[in-house]
Amino acid sequence: MTRVLIAAVVVLVATVAVGAASGAGAGGVSGPAFYVDATLYRTVGTPTDLSGTGAPAHSFDTIYQFFGAQPNVATAAPGDDGYNGGRWRVQLLSFPMGYAAAVDSADTNSSGDIDSDEELHAAFSAGTASVSGSGPSFVCPVIPLPRG
Repeated sequence: MTRVLIAAVVVLVATVAVGAASGAGAGGVSGPAFYVDATLYRTVGTPTDLSGTGAPAHSFDTIYQFFGAQPNVATAAPGDDGYNGGRWRVQLLSFPMGYAAAVDSADTNSSGDIDSDEELHAAFSAGTASVSGSGPSFVCPVIPLPRG
């Protein structure tokens, strides 16, 4: 009887955990999610939220959110000095003169979008992009897209 009860509890906990993960956006490998230094990466959604944990800012890398105008831009990837292992803090962007003006002011490699933090900082300097707020902090892996 005790073994049956333990097994039932394990199944219940597993079901709740899977449901919570699905509800929080977890699951599956994404398509192109963000750029790091002009290279597209994908990720796996995880149900983590590190917001409000008091973790120091230097323990996160930044993902700048473009709200669907293009893939987001992150500041680091595996192999980069100081990479924090997939711990991210989101910075929300706004484009006071429009997204196209930001691209025109900062797209140094003529890719048609802003695909590195260097290009994004050029848009900040030009006044065509700015950080308008902070989003969540979370953990997710960084997976380079296959070249092809």
